[in-house]
Amino acid sequence: MPLQTVTRRARLLCSALPDPLHTAIHRAVLGAALALPLATALQVQPALAESVVTEQEFSIAPGTLESALNSFAATAGVSVSSTPELIQGMRSAGLRGRYTNDQALEKLLMGSRLKVVRQANGSYSLLPPTAAEASSNSALELDATYVTGLSLGATTEGTGSYTTGSTSTATGLPLSIRETPQSVSVMTRQRIDDQGLTQLNDLVRQVPGLSINQSGNGGSDTSTIYSRGFAVENYQVDGVQWLSSNYKSIIQSNDLALYDRVEIIRGATGLTNGIGTPGATLNMIRKKPTFKPQTSLSVTGGSWDYQRTELDTSGPLTESGNVRGRLVGVYQDNESYIDRFNERKKVFYGVIEADLTPDTLLSVGMDYQSHQADDHARSGLPLYNQDGSLADWSDSDSAGAAWAYSNRTFTSGFATLEQRLNERWKAKLTLNQGRYEYDEVIGYAASGFPDPATGAGMGLWAGRWEAKPVQTSLDLNFAGSFDLFGREHDAVFGYSQQDTEYRTNGYPLWRFADWDNSIDNIYNWDGQDPGKPAMPATSRIDYEEAQTAVYGSLRLRASDALSVILGARVSDWENTVKTDYYDPTSADTDDKRTETGVVTPFAGLVYDLDDNWSLYGSYTSIFKPQSNMTETGNYIDPLEGVGYEVGSKAAFFDDRLNLGLALYQIEQDNLAVAIPGVLAPDGNQAYKAESGTKTRGFEVEVSGELAPDWEASASFSRNIVQDSDGNKLNTNVAQNTAKLFTTYTLRSIGNGLTLGGGVNWQSEIYSDGMGPLGVRFTQDDYALVDVMARYPLTEQLSATLNLNNLLDEEYYTSTSSSYYGTPRNATLGLRFNF
Repeated sequence: MPLQTVTRRARLLCSALPDPLHTAIHRAVLGAALALPLATALQVQPALAESVVTEQEFSIAPGTLESALNSFAATAGVSVSSTPELIQGMRSAGLRGRYTNDQALEKLLMGSRLKVVRQANGSYSLLPPTAAEASSNSALELDATYVTGLSLGATTEGTGSYTTGSTSTATGLPLSIRETPQSVSVMTRQRIDDQGLTQLNDLVRQVPGLSINQSGNGGSDTSTIYSRGFAVENYQVDGVQWLSSNYKSIIQSNDLALYDRVEIIRGATGLTNGIGTPGATLNMIRKKPTFKPQTSLSVTGGSWDYQRTELDTSGPLTESGNVRGRLVGVYQDNESYIDRFNERKKVFYGVIEADLTPDTLLSVGMDYQSHQADDHARSGLPLYNQDGSLADWSDSDSAGAAWAYSNRTFTSGFATLEQRLNERWKAKLTLNQGRYEYDEVIGYAASGFPDPATGAGMGLWAGRWEAKPVQTSLDLNFAGSFDLFGREHDAVFGYSQQDTEYRTNGYPLWRFADWDNSIDNIYNWDGQDPGKPAMPATSRIDYEEAQTAVYGSLRLRASDALSVILGARVSDWENTVKTDYYDPTSADTDDKRTETGVVTPFAGLVYDLDDNWSLYGSYTSIFKPQSNMTETGNYIDPLEGVGYEVGSKAAFFDDRLNLGLALYQIEQDNLAVAIPGVLAPDGNQAYKAESGTKTRGFEVEVSGELAPDWEASASFSRNIVQDSDGNKLNTNVAQNTAKLFTTYTLRSIGNGLTLGGGVNWQSEIYSDGMGPLGVRFTQDDYALVDVMARYPLTEQLSATLNLNNLLDEEYYTSTSSSYYGTPRNATLGLRFNF
């Protein structure tokens, strides 16, 4: 039957396949096709045509497409015919579970772009897509009456989608978003490319429910990500936790070119993190090698001399395709809307996958990121003048001294070994070692308040911190399914260990002997005077942090509609900070904190109302040792509490469109609350502990395909944090946020024009006790509008234009300094696929 006559449902599914630009990327070829012998026809006894609607059990291991089709044909009792050249060099991810023949074949061929024709006798023929079908991204038909679309998997690259089909960050189990009893958002590769997001901070601004309180340059310790009223401190790469309570905001500088997607779980994630805050977990999933050759080269230019070049190449390294590799390289150099500020980035990522046997997969790789910034400022200029009036700065005015800088590099090596133990169970061992190196010389004009007439009264804060933390991680887990009481259930259990350590110099902060920090006139200051003070090391610091845990989770199918997810993690944690002062008059310190046998339970229920809608509820406990200090220098006791969440989720069009509504409450003791204007003895912000606090809120999110060629992500979040007396806490974080971004492809215009746009809105934020008169400073609610357009100039070359902050909204990014958000800006990129 012609494709034009398929049902409306089929057309909806067709639209979810990649657009022409992405199809060109997906079909790009690097080198000649690799040889793979194949019999002209895979012949077995045909079955009756009606048998295709009957489910049966399939167990097909990953491997060549030839072997997968042979196994399928033998199990299904049908014939599958093809030409040798058609599936030459192709691979299949395999299949396990109960499916109809049509569903099984569809999943085996996922991503192949082959056309499937089912004959009247039940046999199948594989054909290449026509040029028209390939360019229109049409779904492939099985017959006139039974048409299915290609389901999404975990990997988002090449799908063109704003959602994913599977995520395991919340429970360790590979579940769909609808099956997960917590709030899940996924920033896919398509969304990242559409909005030109290059840094983790850029991505966070687009994530439902997340916001950034940024008092200085991104990635500094004054740039904090918040979720549900809590600072986000849980970061993972490929599910491996980054363990460093000392300086986590540096991860905000991570470049996104390495990643297929970022999975965000809002709320407590003690099951997969053990010790952590109940705000959110950000899990960055690296790109994987592809079975087919593909290469892309991107060049982007933009406002403030923004220049970025990115190369990404992937494909098989052997004729059989059992060894595959991928390389990603990035170079970026840009000025800024802030005077004198300059950034340079270098990124390299390489990974190799090898099928050692049909049941054994080995992955090894490394990545390197370098981020350098000159005239780096930890804060903006003061909000107020000496007379208490609001200071009137330009958004380009810099608080950074000309000699201040931030140099950061991160290098990691990793290896993963996956072994299929039998038809239903597999083991996975992950080893990772990462080394951060950061050196930041701090100098910023935020001391005092300016005289509006003379510009006098201002001075510099100065200091330095540097270290080379090394983290070694290990995770061994077993995942699979088992039968009990006539039903199949899922399980994962394992052991994890993370160790972080470094030795570094300690330096004095903020004030120095024989150094005058005053600025004569802040209004004509060029960042040069006063010069950098002498900053000799004053101590030697030994830092060690270790966490070990055993964990496990189960999904029990109590009925066809009800799933019960139970899990627990038992963690041991130890943190030692030993400081030896070079000055014999200063007493050395040796702080050691340990927590043993911390149990973090998790319980969740998911009840399916029908094929699309479900209800869910979840409970977890919270435990987080804190490195925040009181004004007397004592560490605040560990954060403790519980989190509850209930909601409803829905999935449509084979999970290509996800909807979610969540209501939550978090109860905690020892919540660290900053004391404005007060420093701890180590020179950092001082905090006080609030007990009996409650966080309440709700979130609504829609993401994925709304209609043919129409992808969207929309959300609204409301969050209120209160102390035991009902007074608001964390008023410097917006209570309400609304975020929308959408794209639509007009295939009738030339080669297919994609237009997109969105708006991010947040409610007002404020802080009390600000300025010389101790008044309340308020940043009113505001909205930022972004638009984009992409057009394929040829089959291989496309151009993308992004306009950010289209209406040139002026706003403060925090309520503690005059640090302005980025004004209107533009980038234009060209991508060549070959």
